[in-house]
Amino acid sequence: MNLGVLVLIIAVLGYLSNLLNGHFLNHRITHWLYRVGAIIHETSHAIMCILTGAKITEFKVFTRQPHVSHTKSKIPILGQTLISLAPIAGGLLFIYTINNYLLNNYFTIITPSSWGEITNTVLLFLQQINFTEWQSWVMILLFINVGAMIGPSTKDLKNIWPIIIIMFFINWPLLANICLIAISLIIINIAIQLIIITIRQFLKLIPR
Repeated sequence: MNLGVLVLIIAVLGYLSNLLNGHFLNHRITHWLYRVGAIIHETSHAIMCILTGAKITEFKVFTRQPHVSHTKSKIPILGQTLISLAPIAGGLLFIYTINNYLLNNYFTIITPSSWGEITNTVLLFLQQINFTEWQSWVMILLFINVGAMIGPSTKDLKNIWPIIIIMFFINWPLLANICLIAISLIIINIAIQLIIITIRQFLKLIPR
């Protein structure tokens, strides 16, 4: 499993998640939840800027196009790569923190080590949802915008496209596993979106 393919899959799935929200779940609550994802996404960029010695010149999350502008990192090449891909790690850490400390490990999330285990991770998570318990609703609301939270934007990829090409020739099991769990969580995100969309379409068919 090379890293280049995994990063691009994360980006595509994140785009698909945002597309579903924009076309089928375009509501005020979705917009507010998107802000949560955007805050985590851009804060991850900002923290990595600080850690790699890049000066933040602009930090905006409550705008139509949230973004972080910064100077060049003091760490050549690697610094910009870490900044651009920081939301993957930042989003995973945020979800882990919420599940571990706020929800007291309410959800068991398996970290997949291969493509085949992604299905098990997704199905296990969905099976643990209990609509009568508040912990499930907290996670459902968070997961509606995991794609925006974790997925690198087009600008992020443009900033490091030469590195992405190099990643196609790199196999690093630890980073591959991190990418696989990110892919799993965005698929869960999309699955929850599709379930909500299906329910809404079904309700529209019921005569009133």
